[in-house]
Amino acid sequence: MSELFFDYFLPCLWAFLACIPFCILFNIHAGIFICSFGGALGWLVYLVTEPLFHSDLLQVFLAAVTISAYSEIMARIRKCPAIGYLLVAFFPLAPGGGIYYTMEHAINGETGLFLETFLHTLGMAGSLAVGVLLVSSFVRMVNTLRRRKPKGC
Repeated sequence: MSELFFDYFLPCLWAFLACIPFCILFNIHAGIFICSFGGALGWLVYLVTEPLFHSDLLQVFLAAVTISAYSEIMARIRKCPAIGYLLVAFFPLAPGGGIYYTMEHAINGETGLFLETFLHTLGMAGSLAVGVLLVSSFVRMVNTLRRRKPKGC
């Protein structure tokens, strides 16, 4: 029970709490907890998929797909733009540490480590982007097909 608490619940709680200031920063006062829940949900998917895949890139991709789907659903329910939910929820997954270490290796002249961390960080950012692109394209395609469907059928 304590393993579940310390390995999953507590990190998701910290992700939730870390997203709240960004809700305030982006002026999302009415849906602070709803937007922050997206960050906790994405972090939960990231943690749960770790023992299954052992790949940061795939974990981030699946978390991005989950966050993007959550953002699209909440945007439809609350009639708000999905980008507000996305920006806040991606905060825990942003590869800030990777960017920092990439620059540190570049400044120290460690070319091999620089290239390794640069490509990994680029892959993480790309996984986030592809996850959002996939879900938003799917939602747009479904909405287009709904509008084209004849009303009598």
